Amino acid sequence: MTILAYGVALAVLIVFHEFGHYAVARLMGVKVLRFSFGFGRVLFSRRLGKDGTEWAFSLVPLGGYVKMLDETEAPVELGERERAFNRQPVWSRMAIVAAGPLANLLLAWLLFWVLFIHGVPAMRPILAEPLANTPASMAGLHAGDEIARMAGEPVQSWTDVNWILLRHAGSHVPLALHLSDGRDTYLSVSALRLDDEKQSPMRQLGLRLYDPPLPPVIGEVLPDSVAARAGLQVGDVVKELDAVPVKSWQDVVSAVHAHPGVRLSFVIQRGATRLTMQMVPATAGGQGKLVGRIGAGPEIDEHWLAGWMFTQRYSFFSAAELALQRCDEMVGLNLRIIKKLITGQLSWHTVSGPLTVASYAGESARMGVLSFVGFLAVVSIGLGVLNLLPIPLLDGGHLMYYAVEWLTGSPVSQRVVEWGQRVGLAALLALMLVAFYNDVTRLSGF
Repeated sequence: MTILAYGVALAVLIVFHEFGHYAVARLMGVKVLRFSFGFGRVLFSRRLGKDGTEWAFSLVPLGGYVKMLDETEAPVELGERERAFNRQPVWSRMAIVAAGPLANLLLAWLLFWVLFIHGVPAMRPILAEPLANTPASMAGLHAGDEIARMAGEPVQSWTDVNWILLRHAGSHVPLALHLSDGRDTYLSVSALRLDDEKQSPMRQLGLRLYDPPLPPVIGEVLPDSVAARAGLQVGDVVKELDAVPVKSWQDVVSAVHAHPGVRLSFVIQRGATRLTMQMVPATAGGQGKLVGRIGAGPEIDEHWLAGWMFTQRYSFFSAAELALQRCDEMVGLNLRIIKKLITGQLSWHTVSGPLTVASYAGESARMGVLSFVGFLAVVSIGLGVLNLLPIPLLDGGHLMYYAVEWLTGSPVSQRVVEWGQRVGLAALLALMLVAFYNDVTRLSGF
């Protein structure tokens, strides 16, 4: 599932990005020689259209490129020189280069729009008892409190709370909270750090979503899971775990998560029969540590669930506006993170690479189509912002050169371009090494 989801994500993101370059190049009258998915040796290709553009699939599917007619790369016939990329005015070249990253931002907006029209599952922002000696407890919040407004913005779901916190992380101005019972208070977010891998932003502040106790009844058993192989069935009631009485489903989750790879003894009530089963929870990564999983889910009463969970839907135009707002928030968040990385305010351990992205792709796909679409939107924004950075070899680097040409009236010298490419290549290789190192340490649990 992880490999398939990662492959689909790469295909969608890369093709959309490169198609942005392709579409605007064609619009500007530039001849496109090749549209390639992947780098390196071409595995297979086909020529289409009156220009005979080669549509190719290449060996390394971690990117792609659009090759255009260009006199700086190869001789061009006299009759086609006006269609060469290098012959285009500087604003036209800038538009072609910027089209790829902007296509990623457009894709994210479209995906968010579809999500908001369809409706996304959401939890009401009802709090559990805050952790002691945290900003939430100092703000006087208690179990059962429901947040109605935060920092002057209306709050409908727990997701809204999370987005507002991300936008105000590290602010020295406390956030004003208005609760559904009419009370007002202030929450300090000055100590909130986005690079804390052990604690989520919510947990750092002591905020916890109210988790109403579920009966320890099995409602789902995943095929070929630890639970399925042990013989667990839908309707079974978990009575004890390692001789400790079980009162709720949360007790089961806590015990299983705490024992990855360690044998547990389950006492199960199945009708009038009492059974004992031995299971060794599978090991999985979760929030910077290893946790156990058996592949079973609880039985949930839909009427009971309706009191805590709902589907957040928006009208056609409201969804478009909210999707634009969400993209704006994500772009801003990405830029703030990049700024903090450069200034040292954020640890480079937070940088993720292809292995982490693949892991998240698989997890989101297993959670369902809506989750995977949301994942695609977030990664597409990250890809768009990254490519717009003024780093040679990236689209932003080319835009930087063209901006200098537009201001000075003459192209950047070839020597400067060559040195820039060396510096850009070194920077990107260093970033890739850091990201890969972080991936390995994060996924291995160290």
